[in-house]
Amino acid sequence: MTEESKDHGGRAAARRRRKPAKRRKALAVAAWSAAGVVLLGGAGLGYFYFKLNGNLKTVDIDQALGTDRPQNVDNGSMDILVLGSDSRGGANGEYGQDDGGSARSDTAMIIHLYEGHEKASVVSIPRDTMISRPSCANSGGKTDPGGQRTQFNEAFTVGGAACAVKTVEKMSGIRMDHYIEVDFTGFKKIIDNLGGVEVTTTKPIKDGSSHLDLAAGTNKLNGEQALGLVRTRKSVGDGSDLGRIQLQQAFIKALIKQVKGIGLFDNPKKLLDIADSATKAITTDKPLGDVKSLMGFAQGLQGIDAQDMQMITLPVTTDPRDPNRVAPLTKETKMVWDALLADRPIPAEATVNSSGDKSTAGSIVQ
Repeated sequence: MTEESKDHGGRAAARRRRKPAKRRKALAVAAWSAAGVVLLGGAGLGYFYFKLNGNLKTVDIDQALGTDRPQNVDNGSMDILVLGSDSRGGANGEYGQDDGGSARSDTAMIIHLYEGHEKASVVSIPRDTMISRPSCANSGGKTDPGGQRTQFNEAFTVGGAACAVKTVEKMSGIRMDHYIEVDFTGFKKIIDNLGGVEVTTTKPIKDGSSHLDLAAGTNKLNGEQALGLVRTRKSVGDGSDLGRIQLQQAFIKALIKQVKGIGLFDNPKKLLDIADSATKAITTDKPLGDVKSLMGFAQGLQGIDAQDMQMITLPVTTDPRDPNRVAPLTKETKMVWDALLADRPIPAEATVNSSGDKSTAGSIVQ
């Protein structure tokens, strides 16, 4: 790490993709369920400030990866990797067999904020995508060699946040400015403290694996139901992870509408309850690891509505060697990464041939 990066720390990370005239800070779309909602409540002073700071967990991505990263692109844009943490240990054990706390990530989204931070693109990466994974340090301090053919979500299991970021950066050629990880149990508490999220389903959804049972029509989901919805897979669309991704994207849009409509600043208790649960639910990169930084980060959410977001699934097709896995479409995937690197909208032709764009699951939730 250079002396400059030591001196500036989080401030340099926050500045480097923003032109001097652009003072607005960033957003992470999936983190509306964590960082976003919350830290509008960083207004808690004194005791509350230190309490919230004490809740936060961080990981030093810069130190872990060093110089083995894509070049910074100073065009006013920002990219954030958001992961859903799916360990089955501890409080999360009710969602599957206890894995001894082994790290899992079934949800991965790259959030690209365009210059000016008034629009965003979201690229969801299917967990079952077969990729070439780079070598990574594992939790035991040894090096895992990676491989030419590995499942995407294994990166997080092998080497945690740093390996997940390194893998995404090698895939895309795009440097991630920030990292946010959201925990299962914490996600539920955030939704409950928000008072639930309203969604409309075009047909009933009943999924034994995610414990979800919804009638067709308008439903106000509590935390348990919201978690069930974003985990539902087998009972919607084609039953694949691609259908689940579309449900997640539909839920994010509903959540954004909910957050904008509840008037958090008019209810200090609710504000602090959300801030408390959200700071307990997330792990961030080190530059975001304090309330002041996260508060500024989250305030950038206020200018982006659901209609300002372009949401896609990474262009994929059935893996030719395993019908239960998917493989990136080389040409179309390159279109996506090239567009984001150039800070341009993702072209429609990038998703036309993608299996992820053909699932009907997204039309079930409105």
